[in-house]
Amino acid sequence: MNNDPFTSLAGAVGTPPEHYGNLFGEQQRLAAGDAIVDLSDRAVLTVVGEDRLTWLDSLTSQSIAKLAPGESAETLLLDPTGRLEYDIRLLDDGVATWLLLEAAEAEGLHAWLSRMVFMLRVEVADRSADFATIGTLGQPAITAAAPNGVALVWRDPWLSVQSGGHQYSLATEHPSVDWTYSEVLVERSELVAAAVLPVAGTLALEALRIAAWRPRLATEADDRTIPHELDWLRSAVHLTKGCYRGQETVAKVHNLGHPPRRLVLLHLDGSEGVLPKHGDAVLAGETEVGQVTSAALHYELGPIALAVIKRGVDPEIDLVVKADDAAIAAAQEVIVPPSAGAEADIPRLPRLRATS
Repeated sequence: MNNDPFTSLAGAVGTPPEHYGNLFGEQQRLAAGDAIVDLSDRAVLTVVGEDRLTWLDSLTSQSIAKLAPGESAETLLLDPTGRLEYDIRLLDDGVATWLLLEAAEAEGLHAWLSRMVFMLRVEVADRSADFATIGTLGQPAITAAAPNGVALVWRDPWLSVQSGGHQYSLATEHPSVDWTYSEVLVERSELVAAAVLPVAGTLALEALRIAAWRPRLATEADDRTIPHELDWLRSAVHLTKGCYRGQETVAKVHNLGHPPRRLVLLHLDGSEGVLPKHGDAVLAGETEVGQVTSAALHYELGPIALAVIKRGVDPEIDLVVKADDAAIAAAQEVIVPPSAGAEADIPRLPRLRATS
């Protein structure tokens, strides 16, 4: 996995390359669908066997038992209290279900799934050494792997609210309409051929992802995160599919409660020339109310960031981000509103008074 031909391209910085020396130009090409991003450090697992889809369906948040060959989905593995543990991008080819993951997630998820097999007809394998991931917002001239006759192209369901899902954002036009993102699996032997196409770095992809309000487990989540806080019910949770681990919390917060935190997009003052880092504090006055999760320089929007803040923070007030020694003014763009949740809208019954 270390023989990456993209790192040998002119101007490449980082492994996989963060950029190739033209950050904004790379973003523009990627947004137009004219470039690919090397994500060959990502992990790939497979699940084979007759029970694979019903088994994964019973464990995770999305309805995937009837996933058709070539169809894409996203599902979440939650802990028993409804907190996020894994985000899984799914693609089935009629023989195997392909799980696309961040590299850091593969070992833990592989081990957990293997412990959950019991007597079912499923088998879990790590195929990261054989297949690499390429990201794109277009349709590049690249040959997707198809070991079972179905091209392995995962199309991000974030583009629209999925069946059984729910969107908390009140935006008239959600920025996901421009997020035509997909991930193509290629055999690692084909990476050299892919590297001749127009390329963009991972920083370009991050900037466009942030602008699309698209959450990422590796950045937006911590050990307390529930899906509602990131508006992740729109693409990765089916609210009426039945039981799975953490389902009680998902239903309770959605119907009766409110998520304790909420995701916002921050438009940052760029005059300091400083970009926040993951974990930098977000302040309302002198009080810390949250943390930056991702930040980038966008070719149209300028410096932007995603942050998770306390639900009760007034959406109208400007915030400040503490980055090193700089205090960066930040204007909120609401993604998850403070009113998110309590969809059942059950009125409180008056207390009965004792009668004599």
